Amino acid sequence: MESPFRADVLKGKAALVTGGGSGIGFEIAAQLARHGAQVAIMGRRREVLDKAVAALRSQGLRAVGFDGDVRKQEDAARVLAATVEHFGKLDILVNGAAGNFLASPEDLTPKGFRTVLDIDTVGTYTMCFEALKYLKKGGPGKGPSTGGLIINISATLHYTATWYQIHVSAAKAGVDSITRSLALEWGSDYDIRVNGIAPGPIQGTPGLRKLAPEEMSKGHREMMPLFKFGEKRDIAMAALYLASDAGKYVNGTTLVVDGGLWLSHPRHIPKKEVKELSKIVEKKVRTSGVGMPSSKL
Repeated sequence: MESPFRADVLKGKAALVTGGGSGIGFEIAAQLARHGAQVAIMGRRREVLDKAVAALRSQGLRAVGFDGDVRKQEDAARVLAATVEHFGKLDILVNGAAGNFLASPEDLTPKGFRTVLDIDTVGTYTMCFEALKYLKKGGPGKGPSTGGLIINISATLHYTATWYQIHVSAAKAGVDSITRSLALEWGSDYDIRVNGIAPGPIQGTPGLRKLAPEEMSKGHREMMPLFKFGEKRDIAMAALYLASDAGKYVNGTTLVVDGGLWLSHPRHIPKKEVKELSKIVEKKVRTSGVGMPSSKL
């Protein structure tokens, strides 16, 4: 499918994507690179990184991989320094590393709860903290009035409540708060834009296979406003929008890319029955006098 963006829209930019070895993170890294950026990906498993980098380079894209754990501040500092040493600067940080699994609260230990918060929330903040000196205006390769961009990958689980996802809901609520707070403070002080993307269920990802296995997802599409799952490319295109000049005045926003799913509820009454049922209800109301002005009773 042809991209709606120019192939050189990110020419001269350097990006680091955590969790970029697979799934949504890899697609974001690939699309940033296809649109002109030099891209580094960070992950815990060296073999996954090597495979991802090889796949990008086979397409003629400029990519490098650095192993590291976002939960470790020393790893974050090392990978960011290596990225800047390799590319000469850093313009875009995408925090995509995440952990997830299905668990009822009564079966979820505090250790398991804390593990997801450490990866998603604390890991996101740690990467942002260590990236500040590179992303702020006047940083390496930056002009005195030009800062960089942070994109935090979130979710929609915490907008209402989601079964068996108390740990991730808490973690992503924290990520959204980090996005807003840094957008306010670092946007003001350092000209760094900070935004988020909240994906819905995206087909072909480990997240969908783990959180919505086929055994649980029967009939799920009928509840979705667009009647389909999203694609990894949908999230990558949102990242491109935020990273390009098209999104240069967007700051502190978490962009929901879920086809409207978080707004949806089961349709308890078939559409063809609504009109007739409405007439019956209105007739009952008129007969009983309920809802009429007191002077008419």
